[in-house]
Amino acid sequence: MKQTDLGLDLTTRKGKVVGEMNRVVPWSALLALIEPHAPRQDRGRPPFGIEAMLRIHFLQHWFGLSDVAMEEALFDVPLYRQFAGLGGMNRLPDRVSILRFRHLLEQHELAPKMLEAFNATRTAKGLIRKEGTAIDATLIAAPSSTKNGTGTRDPEMHQAKKGNQWHFGLKAHIGVDADSDLVHTVVGTAAHVSDRTQAHALVHGEESDASADPGYQGVEKREDTQAIETEWHVTTRLGKRRALDKSKPAAALIDRIEQAKARIRAKVERPFRVVKRQFGHVKVRDRRLAKNAAQLHMLFALSNLWMARHRTIGAMG
Repeated sequence: MKQTDLGLDLTTRKGKVVGEMNRVVPWSALLALIEPHAPRQDRGRPPFGIEAMLRIHFLQHWFGLSDVAMEEALFDVPLYRQFAGLGGMNRLPDRVSILRFRHLLEQHELAPKMLEAFNATRTAKGLIRKEGTAIDATLIAAPSSTKNGTGTRDPEMHQAKKGNQWHFGLKAHIGVDADSDLVHTVVGTAAHVSDRTQAHALVHGEESDASADPGYQGVEKREDTQAIETEWHVTTRLGKRRALDKSKPAAALIDRIEQAKARIRAKVERPFRVVKRQFGHVKVRDRRLAKNAAQLHMLFALSNLWMARHRTIGAMG
């Protein structure tokens, strides 16, 4: 399926977004990852092609659609059928086919490999330089109600207090390239897990500097970070910065250094904004950490494409 064969309507806002994303996704590399695990069926109704199912899977993440909503949207929105290459077909994938494809990706742990494939393409184009990393974590809510079939909440989710408010769900930890804002590492844990305990897993080892917010105070003293040859730059708590007497040269210099550290660290917030606001992923849809961690890898991989799409298209001419 070639890009020119899709016949996408690029006059609408949604059509323009889908068209841009279609150009920057490394389809051949992703299909090569899935092909060895694709289902084979000699009898019965033939399965849908893996490229069509992968495109549907991406549409789900870009527009925050459940399996049921995606099934209905394929019937209602011609743009989605065109993007998936199903424009002239009488039979469309139902919710079960969509669910099975997602389970295929989860079973063979293909989402982290897709993130690596995306980043390999970005590195080849010079968008990821690996000279510095910014790390952070964000809370993603999970249903806290017990009004369900089991009468219990997800046993792998926990609650954590942020400020004066309690949150129930999981925590997404990411490592971001400090130059390009693109995510290179994703770790999913329960919400009550401390940020510092995952710091060692969020650096790839090739960077010379790592930046973090005050929640990572003392990270350089932890045993699991001692072997990492990286200089940690953790910002000072806001209360201490406000207490500085900026009329004194030494205090003013410290404040300017903290501002510089904060500007670098703040780059990690952009992928969170894309995932939560652009893709609408503010609450998990599945139970169990493994399933949600796989979805996080896919979401942040797609956020990389979203943030770098204009630079990539410009490089492609």
